Amino acid sequence: MKVFDRSLVRKHRDRAAAGFAAHDFLIREVAERLADRLDDVTRRFPLALDLGCHTGEIAATLGGRGGIEQLVQCDLSPAMAARAAVNGHPTLAVDEEWLPFAPASFDLVISCLSLHWVNDLPGTLVQIRRALKPDGLFLAAVLGAGTLVELRQSLMDAELAEEGGVSPRVSPFADVRDLGALLQRAGFALPVVDADAVTVTYGDPLRLLTDLRGMGEANACVEQRRGLTRRATLMQALQAYQSGFAGGDGRLPATFQVMTMTGWAPAAGQT
Repeated sequence: MKVFDRSLVRKHRDRAAAGFAAHDFLIREVAERLADRLDDVTRRFPLALDLGCHTGEIAATLGGRGGIEQLVQCDLSPAMAARAAVNGHPTLAVDEEWLPFAPASFDLVISCLSLHWVNDLPGTLVQIRRALKPDGLFLAAVLGAGTLVELRQSLMDAELAEEGGVSPRVSPFADVRDLGALLQRAGFALPVVDADAVTVTYGDPLRLLTDLRGMGEANACVEQRRGLTRRATLMQALQAYQSGFAGGDGRLPATFQVMTMTGWAPAAGQT
């Protein structure tokens, strides 16, 4: 099933790379949460892979933490990979759907808000499990089904009112049960998936759209309506956002549901 236009995802990330630092607050927040989880694992990871590295936020956040001795970075976007490479870690431009790594290469695969753009997530998880050494750790955060519910509802209401129908304007996301089943299907041992929320507030909803574009998270659904959003539809959506979700201080919430996946490559005697 092809849900996302991967070439468009790459284009969005290439375009965002130069100004990414002005919009990377969510990536850095989630990278810090992943680093905290890694600190709780009492073992060393001689060779780790940062899958979907953006411009190097995981490497910057870890800064030698987490028991990682050598980190390899890769990203779908050559422009982002080039910016990540300045931190001195080996870096490649790699499509997460076609991993070029030999079996049992890594002790750890970590991924921060990248895999929700993958079409064949079951296949990618299988490739990740194969790339891990026995008893290697997979730790990843993706955006979940509760992400941008406010924006999603406002756009849907506006498009129905102005255009008489709806099209995918916010990407579809998985939930906890889906991801847990996929980890088991991919052959991971001791799979765990949990959800948390990061809520950001905005005085102007247009700033949210600017941040999404600046993060390289603009809509890349294959079935999205082509062409620019009608001005009347956009104005209706902004009005619906304001009237439906504004807090007492007038600021507008934007919710990002962060799903964290943990799994281990099977090994003898594993507990």
